[in-house]
Amino acid sequence: MSNISLSFYGGAREVTGSCYLLEFEGHKILIDCGMFQGRRFSEERNCQNFPFDAAEIEAVFATHSHMDHIGRLPVLYRRGFRGKIYSTPPTRDLSEVMLEDGYIIMQKEAERHHDEPCYSREDVEGALRLFHPLPYYETIAIGSARFTLLNAGHILGSAFVRIEYGGKNILFTGDIGNDTSVLLPHADVFTDINTLIIESVYGDRVHKYKDSRSLLLERAIEDAVSRGGVLMMPIFATERTQEILFEINEMLEYRRIPSVPVFVDSPLATKATEVFKKYPEYYNEAAQNRFKKEKHLFDFKNLKFTPAKEESIAINDIKPPKVILAGSGMSTGGRIWHHEVRYLSDPKSILMIVGYQTAGSLGRRLLQKTKEVMIRGQMVEVRAEVRVIDGYSAHADQEKLMRSVLDTRDALEKMYVIHGEDDAALNFAQLVKDRYGVSAEVPTYGQRVEL
Repeated sequence: MSNISLSFYGGAREVTGSCYLLEFEGHKILIDCGMFQGRRFSEERNCQNFPFDAAEIEAVFATHSHMDHIGRLPVLYRRGFRGKIYSTPPTRDLSEVMLEDGYIIMQKEAERHHDEPCYSREDVEGALRLFHPLPYYETIAIGSARFTLLNAGHILGSAFVRIEYGGKNILFTGDIGNDTSVLLPHADVFTDINTLIIESVYGDRVHKYKDSRSLLLERAIEDAVSRGGVLMMPIFATERTQEILFEINEMLEYRRIPSVPVFVDSPLATKATEVFKKYPEYYNEAAQNRFKKEKHLFDFKNLKFTPAKEESIAINDIKPPKVILAGSGMSTGGRIWHHEVRYLSDPKSILMIVGYQTAGSLGRRLLQKTKEVMIRGQMVEVRAEVRVIDGYSAHADQEKLMRSVLDTRDALEKMYVIHGEDDAALNFAQLVKDRYGVSAEVPTYGQRVEL
């Protein structure tokens, strides 16, 4: 039996662009094919040729539907890929929503910057036709290797990819979920992995406020209402939006917050919420039980989804106080820009950051308390209060990552730390080596290793 090699073509010493090539017995398999994020969809890195022949790729395993894991699938299709894309059913449905939205954003950006689009709508449709649903725990064989998807607990339908080959077990984590989700079950525990390829977004830090995140959200809403300001939240369409709506619904039900208009100003989040409603069997037990009693987990009085442009503009006519959840989650585009231009200069308002902000993004600059920011060519003074709730992150923190390694420590021979900025990845790898004595490496882009 031949060896199996692994090449890192994204998500190596950076958080986005997840893309890993496995080669064995003449088979070429990708784990993820994600977009590089933080600046523009249409930037050169997302459009350029792959360092491999796309037509030779037999299959892609998509760990979940975030664009930094699936965003270049249409580019792969454009370059000649016609194999199968394996994912859980919710990931397939959410990928359709995400890729169609990504195409629209890319087209607009390409026109604005006079770039050539990376791909066409036909490429999006072609890639979506290649998806093959693979439920958790169902195994498929490719050559002598056996592939199984396990629950990653990150977002709806997210998966670890477990590979059995030559008597050894390999596992790609994709993104590991944070145990604080009110909707999803905890990630599966893995105990017999010999080679672990593990994310490290928060490899150098521990989430604050994990146990008090709901209270902090409650306080932010109360403070915005009492000041007569606007609570803005740049949100990711999948998981964060639905969790926050779920919690606001509960707060209103028990009268913990005053009644206030809440807007979900994101066509993408609106569509993603419909997918969430379709798959209650992927919720945790408590959420499933509540769903049986109450079908409207993501709806409540004074909540309005505003997918149409006219509905979005009409939000301006509603006087504060109000709560606005709008994309994108890193303030790199989308409708959150309109609200930030309008309200960042208002000291009565609050910008609440509830997710990871990659280097180079507007969200990262706001997180660093920049006094002025440029948004669509307009300089905006930042006088609104900027708050952070780490507890809503869908990523595991350092403590959870270390527990995941500890669970499989006795079998673990080698670990590759991916999907983290330099400081986070290197810190986490060193901590694992020091504490557990496990060989841990932080690979670079283009590096190839034998597993």
